[in-house]
Amino acid sequence: MIRAAAILTLAAAFGGGAAAREPADGGWRLAWSDEFGGTAIDRDKWDFDVDCWGGGNNERQCYTDRPANAAIKDGKLVITARKEAMTGPAFPLSQRGEAEKATAQATKPFTSARLVTRGKAAWTYGKIEVRAKLPQGQGTWPAIWMLPEDGHYGSWAASGEIDILEAVNLGVRCETCAGGIENRILGTLHFGGQWPANKHKGDETALPAPLDGFHVFGIVWQKGKIVWTVDGKPYATRVASEWSTSGSSEPAAPFDRPFHLILNLAVGGGLAEDRGLKGVDENGYPKNMEIDWVRVWQCDGNAVSDCSSTGDQAK
Repeated sequence: MIRAAAILTLAAAFGGGAAAREPADGGWRLAWSDEFGGTAIDRDKWDFDVDCWGGGNNERQCYTDRPANAAIKDGKLVITARKEAMTGPAFPLSQRGEAEKATAQATKPFTSARLVTRGKAAWTYGKIEVRAKLPQGQGTWPAIWMLPEDGHYGSWAASGEIDILEAVNLGVRCETCAGGIENRILGTLHFGGQWPANKHKGDETALPAPLDGFHVFGIVWQKGKIVWTVDGKPYATRVASEWSTSGSSEPAAPFDRPFHLILNLAVGGGLAEDRGLKGVDENGYPKNMEIDWVRVWQCDGNAVSDCSSTGDQAK
């Protein structure tokens, strides 16, 4: 697939293989989707990151492309974290061009999967929605997020990161949470300079009941503004005056470039292990993150602001 044909912007026509449908309520038009209706993961839409790097967060899993860690089951994508030791590349593919990192190996006590649309589909502005069911337990860290396709403004986090959904330790005892159990989800932006001069801003909200059910997680992304939603209801907003990119004169930078989508289930790592009961509870594995569908909507008007904040969502 030609990468340029997959990068959709608000000005682009809905053709060339995009999953165009009639405009939805609120002026949105479906531009790309995966309903996971086949028998195997569509490799024309998804690639896998395969490494034991730990995501730069000291996570405890090796990511694989094995069906044991990611497969289509009953019309859903199921990402499975397993308690099993594995040895693999110690660094992500993007860093293996350095001689000392090319063959380095690491061993981790868990396996899982991280699916990406990198090199296959990326978008600038629009609405991204994912209907998913999240795992519970101390140390679980499911995420739905986006990274820049080309690193135009520099390495992380100068070119940005959009976290549509993160949740850690769901269902675990929590003294500061409503009902006494962890039920919070997070939506966050990472920006600023290259690490360690990076910055972030985010918000948390309670995950609507049922905690162990499916919910629709999304963002509405326009130039200079990003709104986070859960089940179609906005819960957080960030505007360009709250973010920046070192050295750039573009007012909406870095969130004015194509970003690709990532779905993953991490085990442990700083955010998960520093919260809740601390560390990782190794009981109850394997644990699953289930994704019913992924949909990327584009606005049928002249700008995202011409469309509603919710649009048409399947249940």
